[in-house]
Amino acid sequence: MSVGSYHKESARSALITLQLNPKQVKGFEQFAGLVPKAINAAQRRAINKTLRWLRTHIARSVGRQERIAIAAVRQRLMAYPMGGNGQGRLWFGINPIEASRAGRVNQSRSGVSVAGRRYKGAFYRQVYGNNPDIWIRAGSKHFTAKDYPDSTKTVRKKGRSGWIAETTSVGRFPLAKAKISLEEVRPHFESWTNKAHERLLVVMEQELNFELHKLTRRTGNG
Repeated sequence: MSVGSYHKESARSALITLQLNPKQVKGFEQFAGLVPKAINAAQRRAINKTLRWLRTHIARSVGRQERIAIAAVRQRLMAYPMGGNGQGRLWFGINPIEASRAGRVNQSRSGVSVAGRRYKGAFYRQVYGNNPDIWIRAGSKHFTAKDYPDSTKTVRKKGRSGWIAETTSVGRFPLAKAKISLEEVRPHFESWTNKAHERLLVVMEQELNFELHKLTRRTGNG
């Protein structure tokens, strides 16, 4: 694809690709005399800077919308600098995120709370892996489809957070891990892509100005 920036989504992730439309590069007529090497250098810096800008703004936006620590969202975002194909990419994992990563976890006798969410009957403990998570016994009276609409895939889209279908067992007691759905961020990818492309054009002009300034200094015309 060579018409400009675009995005593509899958069940578990989304990929935003940033690239300039060749016609847009040619549109900077005042830089027509620049050597191709200078234009490529400007394009590389512009795309990579815009990727960092996009990563920061998506993390802030998702963190505010879903009430998740921004640092946790940033861990789901991976930027790939511009390669030889003139493209830079930002990968975003949008599969459900562990509720324990949303903020500071507080355990009480009645359950667990984190980032404004309350999980009655749950407990915060290291069961598997190196880090503790928020769990509930699958047989708990507090673990019902009505109270936790995301507990099965068939009702997953009805709620924005709750219990995703990840279960395990310890002894005779099956457990379910608290997770937060990120399905609500999907409608924003087109908007983020468009804003990033607009930003890319602004930064590209700045970088081309920088290259022009270097060129005029070398030739003694500045």
